[in-house]
Amino acid sequence: MTGQAAPHLDVDRLIDDRRTRIIVCCGSGGVGKTTTAAAIGLRAAEHGRRVVVLTVDPARRLAQSMGLTSLDNTPRLVHGLAPGTGHADGGNGTAGGGSLHAMMLDMKRTFDEIVEAHADPDRAAQILANPFYQSLSSSFAGTQEYMAMEKLGQLRRAEEWDLIVVDTPPSRSALDFLDAPQRLARFLDGRLIRLLTAPAKVGGRAYLKMLNAGFGMVTGVLTKILGTQMLKDVQTFVSALDTMFGGFRERAEYTYQLLRTPGTSFLVIAAPEADALREASYFVERLGQERMPLAGLILNKVQQLPAAHLSAARSLAAAEVLQSAASTAAKDRPDAAATSLAMVALRSHADHMEQASVQRRLAEAFSAAHPLVPVAEVPAQPEDVHDLDGLRAIGQAFGPG
Repeated sequence: MTGQAAPHLDVDRLIDDRRTRIIVCCGSGGVGKTTTAAAIGLRAAEHGRRVVVLTVDPARRLAQSMGLTSLDNTPRLVHGLAPGTGHADGGNGTAGGGSLHAMMLDMKRTFDEIVEAHADPDRAAQILANPFYQSLSSSFAGTQEYMAMEKLGQLRRAEEWDLIVVDTPPSRSALDFLDAPQRLARFLDGRLIRLLTAPAKVGGRAYLKMLNAGFGMVTGVLTKILGTQMLKDVQTFVSALDTMFGGFRERAEYTYQLLRTPGTSFLVIAAPEADALREASYFVERLGQERMPLAGLILNKVQQLPAAHLSAARSLAAAEVLQSAASTAAKDRPDAAATSLAMVALRSHADHMEQASVQRRLAEAFSAAHPLVPVAEVPAQPEDVHDLDGLRAIGQAFGPG
């Protein structure tokens, strides 16, 4: 399908390698990325790994496919792994000790956890009630990326799971979390933050001297822009930055470096469509620029061809012959209905063959542009995946080619 130049990606070998501790799935929307992440998590768990799947995508597909009613910031145990091989505790794991948990990133709750962990109770309560903090933790640009890094680092440090599968947002911003340490440093070291934290740092009479030196004029401008109460909220919040973050910048940098180690693998998920493969090329190139360990491409929804097949052209020709014969024959002849069904089947087969041919050309073009990127193909499923059996069917394509 993808041409001889494309090496095969053996996903089973990746998940069976105990040195693999983190798998990050990225790709554009509508390519089956969340389902693929879930299938990887399930297959790894049934191969004996202790797995947690973390989705940053707020859609509910992950919960639904795993038989859960909902997901939140707390890992939820997935039941029903590998029937007949579970422990006596009700099948929560496999005979090899595997287990599967799933969770969805709640960026505000993760931010709150940082506050609660790195501030004394009184200061934490003050920060959590601060209106500026509430706005920042819920909707500030970049917060999701910061918190994704924080949560990933928390999961890795917990040592409760030996494999973490990350399902990133379905867009190019999926890789924005790679910039989190640098963006956070720019934010904390920015001129406005230094200006707003200055009163708390100098304090007392030194603060009054600063005001006399011109700081009051700047504060007056900010007051007009933000309003008196908002400025107080902002100053109260930023004065607690050192306490609240408690080394967050260092932890974000630790997680960034963790993503570049041999224990991490990135998988780009795509469908055999022009737009999806164009986005896949972007992800491959971006990961290369960041020197992140790319394991390969998983190509979903691939149309399968029979071993011996009738070409699209011959199928359409046969349909035209049947149509010509039918037009000259009596409509009430016994085989009229069968002839009509045969024409429909031949045209449907021709469409299928043509679609497969287009997919083949697109995939080969991708591999020609990225000849060193291994590729694994997942056949198109007859229906949407909505349970563990559907995830297992996808996992069947993860072995050796």
